[in-house]
Amino acid sequence: MREMTTTPAPPTPRYVNREISLLDFQERVFHLAESEHLPLLERVKFLAIVSSNLDEFFQVRVAGLAEQARNGITALSPDGLTAQEQLAAITTRATDLQSRIDSLFLKELVPLLGDQGIHIETMESLADADRSYLDQVFEDQIFPILTPLAVDPSHPFPYISNLSLNLAVLVADNEGSVQFARVKIPPNIDRFIRLEDGTRFVPIEQVIGTHLSRLFGGLDVVGWSAFRVTRSADIAVEEEEADDLLAAMESVLRYRQRAAQAVRLEVEAGTTAPVMTMLLNGLELEPASVHSREAPLGLASLWELYGLDRHDLKEEPWQPVTQPMLTEVEGRSPDIFAEIRKGDILVHHPYESFATSTAAFLSQAASDPNVLAIKQTLYRTSMADDPAIGGERAIVRTLMTAAEAGKQVVVLVELKARFDEAANINWAKMLEAAGVHVVYGVYGLKTHSKALLVVRKENGGITRYSHIGTGNYNPKTARLYEDLAFFTADPAVGSDLSELFNLLTGHARPVGYSKILVAPHTLRSGIINRIRQQAALGEGGRILWKINHLVDTEIIDELYAASQAGCSIDLIIRGNCSVMPGIPGLSETITVRSLVGRFLEHSRIYRFGDPGQGTAEYLLGSADMMTRNLDGRVEILVNVSDPRLVERLGMILEVEMDDDMLAWELQGSEWSKVPTTVGIDTHATLREWTVAGSHLDPLAAKVP
Repeated sequence: MREMTTTPAPPTPRYVNREISLLDFQERVFHLAESEHLPLLERVKFLAIVSSNLDEFFQVRVAGLAEQARNGITALSPDGLTAQEQLAAITTRATDLQSRIDSLFLKELVPLLGDQGIHIETMESLADADRSYLDQVFEDQIFPILTPLAVDPSHPFPYISNLSLNLAVLVADNEGSVQFARVKIPPNIDRFIRLEDGTRFVPIEQVIGTHLSRLFGGLDVVGWSAFRVTRSADIAVEEEEADDLLAAMESVLRYRQRAAQAVRLEVEAGTTAPVMTMLLNGLELEPASVHSREAPLGLASLWELYGLDRHDLKEEPWQPVTQPMLTEVEGRSPDIFAEIRKGDILVHHPYESFATSTAAFLSQAASDPNVLAIKQTLYRTSMADDPAIGGERAIVRTLMTAAEAGKQVVVLVELKARFDEAANINWAKMLEAAGVHVVYGVYGLKTHSKALLVVRKENGGITRYSHIGTGNYNPKTARLYEDLAFFTADPAVGSDLSELFNLLTGHARPVGYSKILVAPHTLRSGIINRIRQQAALGEGGRILWKINHLVDTEIIDELYAASQAGCSIDLIIRGNCSVMPGIPGLSETITVRSLVGRFLEHSRIYRFGDPGQGTAEYLLGSADMMTRNLDGRVEILVNVSDPRLVERLGMILEVEMDDDMLAWELQGSEWSKVPTTVGIDTHATLREWTVAGSHLDPLAAKVP
């Protein structure tokens, strides 16, 4: 009798693939562009945002996987996929999303814009008078700065810069010999050329394409197609070999600008086979890297249309209010140090103003003769120079002013902040020239923490004032991102930050901290210990997190173990989430939701324990639960214990858990929109509370 054999069942999946999860998030953003409930130009804005997000996704995530595949790296992702398998899955999902983007733009948004007097035209649709006008625009404003580059035996295929818009042109001489040429569309020209009436626009590639004969005198233009290349932005600095990190970063940036590997080729639909072959050969790409688009390439440029003076098609602008403890008294600016001494202060951006809180705090420190030292980390900066919003130049110049006044000013500028490297190098040089002590972080780590320490002489002694934030010292994003800023004169927090800055700027070794968790030294173990404490309580355990990303498998496994012990776990995860909630025997007590709306949810709040039993501990700071944050970055979480602030943090978490307007829920690996029943919009609710001041009386401000 033949022995029966059974095939073992495949293991139950434990993790959502990180890359697919990130594409899930892009689809949630795209849903806002699809929403008929939003003003029209807000929908256009979200289409620009998701297009820009996809550009970054290919520059970083796809580029990294492609590099693994080229190098034959066989390591599997936590969900068991090779780099090639992940690239195949990404291609399927990204192609579908890009098709939906193109369809929404062409079939819905363009007609709706036309109905509102904003017309996106084609050259073929224009009358002769309009063509004559564009002839003159081309001759006067565009033609003088164009440079055609031929490709032939004496002219090699030119370097195509990252995300630039280009025309691939085929030209023929009198003998019928066809040659290839490339025309780069200058990035300093508007993408949409406005016609004389001011209400109609033509994509610039069509304007240039129609006038190519002016660039190739004596040759026949056989045809042309627009194309766009995405290159890797994943750069590495060999710090062991870099005596000067600033010089090394400048060198790496030059390399990225000139030699980064191409990972995606976008072409307009209908591009001919000869042009495609020339592009693929010149860029050293395979056909699988080609993305054919129906809509104009590079829809991140739709920010131009959003910038139109059409407030009737946008959300009403939100003007942040001043945190009540920091308001002027009888026309005089408050003494922020005195207010902090009265009690800890929590500022909630963008509902409350960055300019009248963090920027004002730093400005007072710079001008106060009793301030002896200022120490600050800068991760992302802004090129904004608008004093009305406390532009980032104002932040940097404030630090420079403090140094010029003789204060000890130390700034840690993180040169490896992706896409902001060049700006950070510029700020570092400016600060150094003003006498600021500039350091570039800890060997082998990125410094992502948001910390500001002011040391002040008071009453014959020293008082330390601390600021720890969840967002960057950036007034521009403080109007768009939801973040928290924590101010305290707690000596324990001040002592912790002093030790941290000694670690960042000198050769100090990690020490024990009393009020903060610091990655990569104490944060991972501190979070794990707290999860285990809640797990030990069984069904009495409570965990609630509001963070950006959760992908670290060790942390996820600890959450799974806590769930299996009966602990209630609620997670509000804006972006990447590799947890699979609601799986029998694995994660039955875990819920995951994501809020996507007008403001980018960016703050990180960790709550352990049951607030109803008075046992809850709150932590806030810069750290997400990603391996890079826990092991490869300097991050901070601070313990917030002031009852007033704890109540307010609880309010924020409560409304986000009750939201049914912006919220999505994850079940297993599938996201779905939360059905609207009560109609709670977190962003609208928090704006209303801020204006009414009801957040100052947390017990009176309950979600209806």
